[in-house]
Amino acid sequence: MVQQQWVHPLHGRRPEPTFTPSETSLLIVDMQYLDAHADYGMVADLKASGKRDVYEYYTGRLRTIVPNIQRLQVACRQAGIEIMYAVIEALTQDGRDRGLGHKRSGLLARPGSKEAQVLSELAPMGDEMVFRKTCGSAFTGTNLDYVLRNLGVKTLIVCGVVTSGCVEVAVRDANDLGYNVVAVEDATATWTQGLQDAAIYIMGVYAHLTTTDRVLQQLGVPRASVR
Repeated sequence: MVQQQWVHPLHGRRPEPTFTPSETSLLIVDMQYLDAHADYGMVADLKASGKRDVYEYYTGRLRTIVPNIQRLQVACRQAGIEIMYAVIEALTQDGRDRGLGHKRSGLLARPGSKEAQVLSELAPMGDEMVFRKTCGSAFTGTNLDYVLRNLGVKTLIVCGVVTSGCVEVAVRDANDLGYNVVAVEDATATWTQGLQDAAIYIMGVYAHLTTTDRVLQQLGVPRASVR
């Protein structure tokens, strides 16, 4: 678990951010049926291929982070903070538009497919924006940066899957683009504890590390009011 006074050996302690609703957005990365549900896509393939240890670890982690992301959603909606979603979804049925990395790995969520949908428990409400990508980064693969700047967003709260992949890439890119990045450790998941620990350690260079409870506290939302 994240340490509240986390210090990277190459950097000083990052100041704890403050959240101005009009300048803050919550980015939920790849919480879709392709890679965040036990019965679909990549996760089901893990079980079918006999990688039981990875499957059990990852699905156990999902059972923790989905409720935490729900709590973040409720808190941000109450505070008037924009919620945005990045998902993997191709433009074509055969995926010919995908980035080379996704082609090499065979990663494909066809347009309009179940795998391309955000989990029902975390489904967007109203006109919350969904950005569709065919590469690791929500920034290089979409117009997310353009939209965030149009909205005047300066602070980006990031959560989702996988920590050691698309989440970390989003955090790195957001930092390089000049955003104040906040990574919510207990609202992220990846395939093994070792990968989770390594990704969190690395993201500490680029983001302020925090927990769901701390974000809610800073937003002034009582823990009991968020399910």
